[in-house]
Amino acid sequence: MHDILPADMPVWNQLEDEYRALAESYGYREIRTPVVEKTALFARSIGAVTDIVEKEMYSFEDRNGDSLSLRPENTASVVRAGLQAGMLQDQQHRLWYSGPMFRHERPQKGRYRQFHQLGAETFGIPGADIEAELILLAARFWKRLGLEDIELQINSLGSSGCRQRFRGILVEYFRDHYDSLDVDSQRRLETNPLRILDSKNPDMQGLIEAAPALVDSLDQESREHFNELTDILDKTGVVYQVNQRLVRGLDYYCHTVFEWVTDTLGAQGTVCGGGRYDGLVEQLGGKPSYAAGFSMGCERLVSMLIDQGRAQDESGCDVYLLMRGENSVPRAQQLAETLRDELPRLGLVVHAGGGSFKSQMRKADKSGARIALILGEAEIAANTVSVKFLRQDRQQEEIPQADIVNRINSLLGNN
Repeated sequence: MHDILPADMPVWNQLEDEYRALAESYGYREIRTPVVEKTALFARSIGAVTDIVEKEMYSFEDRNGDSLSLRPENTASVVRAGLQAGMLQDQQHRLWYSGPMFRHERPQKGRYRQFHQLGAETFGIPGADIEAELILLAARFWKRLGLEDIELQINSLGSSGCRQRFRGILVEYFRDHYDSLDVDSQRRLETNPLRILDSKNPDMQGLIEAAPALVDSLDQESREHFNELTDILDKTGVVYQVNQRLVRGLDYYCHTVFEWVTDTLGAQGTVCGGGRYDGLVEQLGGKPSYAAGFSMGCERLVSMLIDQGRAQDESGCDVYLLMRGENSVPRAQQLAETLRDELPRLGLVVHAGGGSFKSQMRKADKSGARIALILGEAEIAANTVSVKFLRQDRQQEEIPQADIVNRINSLLGNN
């Protein structure tokens, strides 16, 4: 787990602010869920025999003896919240979220044991059009961030009946090659055989490539559903690759699954993944409901923004106000509050803690401010303020205090 320090926050704010604005422009509303849930919620939703539940969750007993877990993902929590609030009965919802998740796994570039996700969940909306919308939303997000080298992979898992038929075919195939499976795949053979297709073990790739393809088990309805999705993507200009080995890591998916992947982050190249999960609402105690969504990893996207030179590096400070002379401090604070009243979005730092004028100027320069305002005894007597340009080769100016709001607006290009 790691800290996000003040120097790192501009790029994090860039990512989160851009996503909030984009999601809400598509009609998605924010939802926030607790970071602690009952362990049973994730065992029922993700699957009791998945790696996340078996190996990676942070679980503990509270004082009442109840088993609780830090959330390893947020889809189950959003469904639980929607059920408890009565939102998922014959209603359509588009929701978005952000926040920390927790998994005890091997840390690597862009992956930590506390990590952050941005996500979207939709409920009560059938058809491939909403799945396409989720993909288009993510595609527009990459465009607005200026990120490159992100590829879309899609696949269809078909209906639950298709998946069950394919499961039997896959188990039979891998049983015939049992001795060639690694330990994890042997364990998954009886519990979650589709996950074997997702194995990253290079020694098994030949065996996996020769395995039966799920597409051969799809019924006509599932094929039409997937064709509807690809038709929308084709017409909207989204480039994609059909990856028949893409199954996603969670048990609740059906029909469309997708991942946005990159080769710029090493072995763990997925930056966004999701799909349709129609059975999950019923699985968690609600009436059957259509559902689809995605989540994306913030740490990985932050890393890409930095590596590709797309990260904002702003201090948030536009103006640094410094003073000289014993009587200048109260007047400087008074002036600062007047500026904040008139210019509520102005990034204004007032020097505090005393020190020589030279040391104040060093702090002003280090703040990242574009201009410094100087208020000394001479300025107070003349009812003026001196303006020093910190990022431009310009002569220092002295302006009347009565004109300071308009002058700052002009200097910062806000007019």
